[in-house]
Amino acid sequence: MKRFPNAYQKSGNLSALGPRKTFQLEETPGFGISVVTSLFPVIFMAVATIFSFVFKGDSKGKEIIEFIGTPGTAMLISLLLAIYTMGYARKISMQEIGESLSQSISQIAMMLLIIGGGGAFKQVLIDGGGGDYVADLFSRTTMSPLLVAWMIAAVLRLCLGSATVAALTTAGMAAPLMTAGDVNPGLMVLATGAGSVIACHVNDAGFWMVKEFFGLTMKETFQTWTLLTTVLSVTGLGCVLLAGLLIS
Repeated sequence: MKRFPNAYQKSGNLSALGPRKTFQLEETPGFGISVVTSLFPVIFMAVATIFSFVFKGDSKGKEIIEFIGTPGTAMLISLLLAIYTMGYARKISMQEIGESLSQSISQIAMMLLIIGGGGAFKQVLIDGGGGDYVADLFSRTTMSPLLVAWMIAAVLRLCLGSATVAALTTAGMAAPLMTAGDVNPGLMVLATGAGSVIACHVNDAGFWMVKEFFGLTMKETFQTWTLLTTVLSVTGLGCVLLAGLLIS
């Protein structure tokens, strides 16, 4: 706080969430339908995943269920259901529903464009083979497998911006290291996770979400959020290496 005082004087940008309104209890939907509506995407994707595991082989019915269970389709269907359960079923006119949807989109349009741009940049790096190239750099080394897993995840995270992609790619690369050396699998997981969260920056959607919601400048976001994730990652590595010495 002494080094970057301005970054800690922000109050957050609640305007991105739209105008605030106080509702009466009778104006709000029931608890049950609210919970079910919010869980619709999870239900669709869970049903599709379970169906794929239980029923092997190919069929038109299976393809349709798996298509419905994809994130994009599940969210679209859930949105349509939410328009009915939260709007039309509660005697709200389609004009009011349309105005509410338009207002919601306009409030977050710029943020969605920024996040989409970061995701597109990440995909360009992935399709260009950036992840495979970085992983190959550590294919032959005598360093500790824990340190190697952390380094691979950290470099992939810096290049690709996605902690999930970095962790999953590192998991595939670190598996042979576990068989070649005497290393605890749990510590490998922790090392990979610690490396995958390092230095969140401009190619990660989370960076832009933090920046926009808290009204920070680029410099202030680097000074706070990026620094925080870096400290978290390095501290995690230190704890994993220490645990490795104690367990061995």
